[in-house]
Amino acid sequence: MELPTAQTADARPPATATVLRILLALSAGHLINDTLQSLLPAIYPLLKQSFGLSFAQVGLITFTFQLTASLLQPLVGSYTDHRPRPYSLATGMGLTLGGLVLLARAPSFHAILAAAALVGTGSSIFHPEASRLARLASGGRHGFAQSVFQVGGNFGSALGPLLAALVVAPHGQASVLWFTAGAVLGIILLGAVGRWYRGHLEAARGRPAVHRPAVGALPPRRVAWSLAILIALIFSKYFYLSSLTNYYTFFLIAKFGVSIAGAQIRLFFFLAAVAAGTLVGGPIGDRIGRRRVIWASILGVAPFTLLLPYAGPGATILLTVVIGLILASAFPAIIVYAQELLPGKIGLISGLFFGLAFGIAGIASALLGRLADHTSIFFVYRLCGFLPLLGLLAAFLPELDRPPAAAGSGPA
Repeated sequence: MELPTAQTADARPPATATVLRILLALSAGHLINDTLQSLLPAIYPLLKQSFGLSFAQVGLITFTFQLTASLLQPLVGSYTDHRPRPYSLATGMGLTLGGLVLLARAPSFHAILAAAALVGTGSSIFHPEASRLARLASGGRHGFAQSVFQVGGNFGSALGPLLAALVVAPHGQASVLWFTAGAVLGIILLGAVGRWYRGHLEAARGRPAVHRPAVGALPPRRVAWSLAILIALIFSKYFYLSSLTNYYTFFLIAKFGVSIAGAQIRLFFFLAAVAAGTLVGGPIGDRIGRRRVIWASILGVAPFTLLLPYAGPGATILLTVVIGLILASAFPAIIVYAQELLPGKIGLISGLFFGLAFGIAGIASALLGRLADHTSIFFVYRLCGFLPLLGLLAAFLPELDRPPAAAGSGPA
């Protein structure tokens, strides 16, 4: 049976109620996916020692993983915009499962590269389609749906390194096999989501499509300019976040002489604030408008980032919590805003921005590390403190949000 395209399905009014069980399943799948993908960089020291790898070879593993996990996402999203695949999420988790099995049994460096490519490809398949399904299940609460979906990934990214330290480090490479249970659980969970999606597509089949005009009916040049601004804001946000997620512990140890354990606890506070910011950013955008959230979360954090390098130990903890909370609230709003710029290309937009977020974070980590080697970790934070000033660009974004009364009365 031929299914309607994703664009056609998106153009039909779905159920008015938010499908919370689907959103929670997508969030849980995101948690599993990002936990498993974060295992790979977390066990680099173990792989380097076991296989006698050079730093160049470790960098090649990262390059292979990031190439498949970021650059493929827009391609996958564009493909599924026109040819929806209800069970693609479970398929992507199956590729991740294969990557974990190969990583646990890898006999050589080339096998590790193949495992990294499988895990990255699974992630590329997951993110754009899961973001589309979050929108379909939102019942019109698009920001809320993106926040629920994305917060699972935040927890997964924080959980992966912790599990690697507790399980893989003491038990060796083969213990990666234990995590295949999580991948199997993810396949089952996402298979159920796929059945819901297939039912949604089949319900849309045979009915006349109800096409909504793009909000604001912007000309193509204005849309392209707005997307360029959003990309610049993504660069600002993830370049700065990378400075904290990768080098915050080194900063604390160098400046305040805290222990490694103490630095990790402070990093956890920051990551928890990021998760909380992700969760609240979307619903706030639904209420007051996404452009306002983007403006406030990027530019509004600048005073705190500029002050951070000069703060004392207690103030540093407080500032990083505030920074994580405010800055993380931007991403759900940016994703939904970009989807509304190009409403017929939900998968492409989701894949593009998730891929950019992941790719920029990886590039930033490498560049900031090199900069710290040639200057100091303190210089890195003084310099990165100016990045949120790029939030001034949000002033040039058009207002896409309809008034709350109108938005609540129309179809999702």
